[in-house]
Amino acid sequence: MKVCVIGMGAIGNTHARIYQSIPEVTLVGVCDLIEERARLAGEKYGVAWYLNAVNMLDELKPDLVSVATGGYEYSSDHYEPTMQALTAGAHVLCEKPICNDLVKAEEMVRTARERRLCLAVDLNHRFTPAARMAKQWQDEGRIGELLFINMNLWIGKFGSFESEFYHLKALNPHSVDIVRYFGGDVAEVQCFAMKASGRDIYSTQSMNLRMANGAVGHITSSYDIKRGHPMERCEVAGSAGRLIVDDMWREATLYPADNLVKQIYTNPVFDGFTSFYDTFADRITSYVRQLLAGASPEEIDGSGQAGLEASRVIHAAIESIRRGGQPVLVEEVTQ
Repeated sequence: MKVCVIGMGAIGNTHARIYQSIPEVTLVGVCDLIEERARLAGEKYGVAWYLNAVNMLDELKPDLVSVATGGYEYSSDHYEPTMQALTAGAHVLCEKPICNDLVKAEEMVRTARERRLCLAVDLNHRFTPAARMAKQWQDEGRIGELLFINMNLWIGKFGSFESEFYHLKALNPHSVDIVRYFGGDVAEVQCFAMKASGRDIYSTQSMNLRMANGAVGHITSSYDIKRGHPMERCEVAGSAGRLIVDDMWREATLYPADNLVKQIYTNPVFDGFTSFYDTFADRITSYVRQLLAGASPEEIDGSGQAGLEASRVIHAAIESIRRGGQPVLVEEVTQ
């Protein structure tokens, strides 16, 4: 499988390193609008480098393209290279958020579907052994009928940002995706947010969720808590039990409702995840494996559609903030 990477910042370099570690993959080209980035990446990985994505796609004809570009609000530059890669007949792995322009995000998903190409989004927080174990417990009926989901995510990020809603758009594709991973579609959102002292963005927010299946949920996220502490926790509760996933890969715990003996998956010291990099490696390798196995676009784990639905929920939350905390139906949000 021939692979190219578009956007050679830190995340693009992470993608390139991982592709070179997968035996069934050959990294053949890298591209960036900034010449120094493109040249240094080409030299580092020993591949052709380009300043123009269309030229790279025409000459190298990759099977798979990673889009790791940036842009306004962290995702505005995802649309054009994704569309170029799909038009060239390549599968795509796009960084999150898929695109903060929902019209363009819908076009990306629709184009992939019409061309029968696979489009995935780097929703890497669910690609861990602990998350998979928790999902297995749920699929086995160990928590019973879903009642509620509580999701918390904070990373500590400071500086200047392009818009007051940057934190909601850039961080919460992960938190919403985890909620959807365990709970399905979100039907309605109510959101409250604050600008912490010295901030000009909504740096901490709280969403109330009504799930399409009748369960309820909640997401708290923040840019105001410094790194170094645990950063993520998801609690999923049902009529037969409750499960908790701590820090993506660190631990998953099942609390049965009918007895006092809990079950725990703990990330192993040897051969377990050691850093956030491993979530990228798992996510990218999982996608490659699905493509090599001939998975259909509808079977892709962490698909473009999943990325689009996460963005819809976030835009509904933003609309709720604008309305002073009034609930907003996700299906009514178009932009």
